[in-house]
Amino acid sequence: MGIEIERKFLVKSLHWKKNITEAIPIRQAYLCSDPERTVRVRLWGTEGKLTIKSKAKNSSRLEFEYDIPSSEALKMLDALCPFPQIQKTRFLVQNGRHVWEVDVFEGHNEGLIVAEIELEAEDESFELPDWVGEDVTEDHRYSNSSLAQNSFRDF
Repeated sequence: MGIEIERKFLVKSLHWKKNITEAIPIRQAYLCSDPERTVRVRLWGTEGKLTIKSKAKNSSRLEFEYDIPSSEALKMLDALCPFPQIQKTRFLVQNGRHVWEVDVFEGHNEGLIVAEIELEAEDESFELPDWVGEDVTEDHRYSNSSLAQNSFRDF
């Protein structure tokens, strides 16, 4: 059993680009998008992933992630998952002792840039970069499962 502790922020400038260490194209969709749980299929670069997450409480939730063959992930995305799907590029950005994940959305969410940081504990301290804006950790509209169904432009 895994526990994900994550904080999510809007990005207010492009200063993060100077510290990119990796860029990964992502295509993902949801087999289940229930308020209590989500089941996600993801193509992470060329790797397939199946992820099950519980509803978040504060910034923590249960998370189970499994590698699956990329051919099966593609079949699930094309045949089992409703459209629109999430398309984005995830940039890994080093800042202090943490690596931030900056998601630049494409498709119906083009223009949205969100930064996430995974923590070891809910009360772990971390350096907030100058390019990070509003904390949207508890704003469900910015969850990927919500963004798959509703463009951020409609908020």
